[in-house]
Amino acid sequence: MTFGDPFFGYSWLDAIIRVVIVVLVMTVFVMYWTYGERKLVARMQMRLGPMRTGPYGLLQAIADSLKLIAKEDIRPAAADRWVFEFAPYLTFIPVLMVLAVLPFAQDWGVRNLSMGLFYVFAVLGLNIVGIMMAGLGSGNKFALLGGVRAAGQMVSYEIPLVMSLLSVAMIAGTLDLDAIAAMQHYRPFILLQPLAFLIFFTAMLSELHRAPFDIPVAESEISGGYFVEYSGIRWSMFQLTEYASMIAWSVFGSVIFLGGWEYPKGGDWGWGWQLTLTLIKSVVWIAAIIWVRTTVPRLRIDQLMAFCWKVLLPLALVQLLMNGFILVYDWPQELLFVTSGLGAALLVGIIIARAIRRPKKTSGLVGTYRQVQGTPV
Repeated sequence: MTFGDPFFGYSWLDAIIRVVIVVLVMTVFVMYWTYGERKLVARMQMRLGPMRTGPYGLLQAIADSLKLIAKEDIRPAAADRWVFEFAPYLTFIPVLMVLAVLPFAQDWGVRNLSMGLFYVFAVLGLNIVGIMMAGLGSGNKFALLGGVRAAGQMVSYEIPLVMSLLSVAMIAGTLDLDAIAAMQHYRPFILLQPLAFLIFFTAMLSELHRAPFDIPVAESEISGGYFVEYSGIRWSMFQLTEYASMIAWSVFGSVIFLGGWEYPKGGDWGWGWQLTLTLIKSVVWIAAIIWVRTTVPRLRIDQLMAFCWKVLLPLALVQLLMNGFILVYDWPQELLFVTSGLGAALLVGIIIARAIRRPKKTSGLVGTYRQVQGTPV
């Protein structure tokens, strides 16, 4: 799996073999991570989680997979056949393309690109096409609403997401993911850019449609979102895409902010320790995503958009501006931590202030109603 000479001397055969290996490993990991998430959420909520299928429920993931494969695949009569059937593939393929360039250890992966950072956030935005196809092609108003919600949310949050990555790229001076990981031998970039890390993590939750940014798939509001009409194997592809995206974002985020395979002592202790570092950081990252899901309530659409455009975007712009001043004038790198740390503290303060703020009194009226001259409008 090294980035060096291809297997058997054929680059195309080498690429196919590597992709198949990555997909197989990822699929098995996804199967058992669904079990792991259910167990972790259950523990946080003082429950047991899956216990009936196999010892401690360990065979639950296999049982669920067999059920989805055997389940009848139904296409609604009002659906656009080709759009409906191809949508799951167009959501999964971009995630697979991202997994192909991620470095799991030094020179370990499918392919290494000199502009890997640019490639990742360019490709990850493509699955919005499959999401919109699923919403439009289902012939269902709830699916359409979920697709439109997802499109607006993903387009909005991609802007601060890209800006947070640019902040790291300015410090690293390269877009090569393997080189970015190697630069963090002594100090991960999260210590220099805590604000960029918080913006990236928040925007990532929105891109994944995970709580509290899960309004595109809200069962209580739109019956499950853009894939509400899917069943069987095609529904499982959307589920596979969600968890594969979590894996891709977790490995990518650990490479950018946590040192990836390099920190600590990755370059000194060999590929075994490097793969262990990547696994540990990715599992902790995914556990943090699940922790947020169990503790933070879902945002309204107006709150979600306002948080992006009024909070994350201005802070991301200020982060880029301060990085530019510090790097152009060759000021000490400690200033990167000071300025970004102040921004991170400000972001956390804004979140806490909004969370504890009490709603305004509206003379007995609730929600967004207000009273003008005695008449609710």
